[in-house]
Amino acid sequence: MDIKSGQWQEQTVFTSSATTAQTPSRHLVRHLDHYLLNTRKGFAEQYGPPENWCYLALLPAYLERSGSSLVVMADDLISRSPYVQSGFFLHDFERLRDTIQACQAQKIPTILLGVSFALLDFADQYPMALHGITVMETGGMKGRRKELTRQELHEALQKAFQIPEIHSEYGMTELFSQAYSRGNLFQPATTLRVLTTEVNDPFCPVGPGRTGVLNCIDLANLDTCSFIATEDLGKVGADHRFEVLGRLDIAEMRGCNLMVE
Repeated sequence: MDIKSGQWQEQTVFTSSATTAQTPSRHLVRHLDHYLLNTRKGFAEQYGPPENWCYLALLPAYLERSGSSLVVMADDLISRSPYVQSGFFLHDFERLRDTIQACQAQKIPTILLGVSFALLDFADQYPMALHGITVMETGGMKGRRKELTRQELHEALQKAFQIPEIHSEYGMTELFSQAYSRGNLFQPATTLRVLTTEVNDPFCPVGPGRTGVLNCIDLANLDTCSFIATEDLGKVGADHRFEVLGRLDIAEMRGCNLMVE
């Protein structure tokens, strides 16, 4: 169904990834500039001006289909970067390795943004010390590898890249706002709040620190639905930061989030 307030023609449509026999979700975008402005603000709240960074995007599953909001966000960040090393790398791991080493040699502030399975593939083929590089995973195995918990994923990447922490981006097709983590807890953008409800009763709120189903209120969704019930399990603290523990057992294997086996 087309979910929107009022009558307007969408400028583009964001779609989720979907495996066989699953229906991708669709998010109508009235003004693409509104989405991009919001993502820049959310990023800047935690990492400073986007123009300060070099971005190495390893997002093969997203680049190989249309309608990915993550690719649109990454492309905008890359376009604002002053560093010629910024760009998408698809499956070219050798070029990515060489670019990372060049960024390290020049002490360029760099974010390696990647979908989980691609980061693991890169780590398997090119284990290397990524000192000075911010590694940020977006979740998602997309059926390419065995599903891991977020902790297992981070431990594997930390070992391969010899770094103390892995950053994470929490976003989805249905949201115009993102949250970022420097290892464990996600800090949502100022336009985003996450609440928890009981697993078997979506009308029963769960208190701070208790496990429940994550529900998002995204005030950046001005012209579409601002209230999103996810199928992620997690905990939310009194300070609005939250932890993602995995997916509901009954949830579909879809989206950008990790499942617990």
